[in-house]
Amino acid sequence: MAGLRRKIASAGDLQSVVRSMKALAASSIGQYENSVRALTDYYQTVELGLGACFRESHSIAPAGIPKGPTDEDEIGVVVFGSDQGLVGQFNDVVADYTIKMLADLPGKAQVWAVGERVHARLADAGLSLMGLFAVPNSVQAITPLVGRIQIESETRRAVGVYSCVYVFHNQPRSGALYEPVGQRLLPLDAEWQRRLAKVPWPTGNLPEVVGSEDTVLRRLIREYLFISLFRACAESLASENASRLAAMERANRNIEELLAQLHGTFHRLRQSGIDEELFDVISGFEALVSPH
Repeated sequence: MAGLRRKIASAGDLQSVVRSMKALAASSIGQYENSVRALTDYYQTVELGLGACFRESHSIAPAGIPKGPTDEDEIGVVVFGSDQGLVGQFNDVVADYTIKMLADLPGKAQVWAVGERVHARLADAGLSLMGLFAVPNSVQAITPLVGRIQIESETRRAVGVYSCVYVFHNQPRSGALYEPVGQRLLPLDAEWQRRLAKVPWPTGNLPEVVGSEDTVLRRLIREYLFISLFRACAESLASENASRLAAMERANRNIEELLAQLHGTFHRLRQSGIDEELFDVISGFEALVSPH
């Protein structure tokens, strides 16, 4: 019984930790989802600006941006994973998806990994890794990370190392925890450009590009890349915390089942001890009152 008491106390302490982690994961999911929603208006503004530039230039493919990679080209790849555990197959899922998608792409991939665990998984697969970034631990830390990724990417594109950029991450889905997705950021998709060029301006005043058209277009593309990377990071973090929340819920159910078993065993042992004491008392009483 003393051993069972210790096990019950330990299981109770562990359950308190699990509940705290559940609450933290649920809170984190909310802030990352809110950050993605907060980008919507700004993203629409950038799209309107890009559409205006595309209409002014009368060109679907912006100047200076290549059409796409060939077998001899190198492509930049950003993969978002996690640094912490208790996320199940989170890193394996996005790593396997990335490996599968890159196998179908022309050119040689140069990968930046966000998260030590996905970095190790991609290294084991034999991919060429260019760098490792730490996973942000808050919404405020996403912007500096995206800035560093953009600097690294633009530096290598400026010297002609590669012309295409892809991003892979896990994205939250209704009815499921998450699923891996990929997006080509550069070169810009021609169909997407045509669609933006057809979007009507929201007011009666027609827009006009002020200054160098090429400069304005490049700045808008830079903002578009920032939003895309920020959204990918926030969605990855929301998926990570959703996976951790699900793991904590499973752990909490297992602990509750264990506690139920321990309490049941404890009560049976306690009742057995009480029964033995009662039998001893009855046996002693009968021995005293019985005739010799």
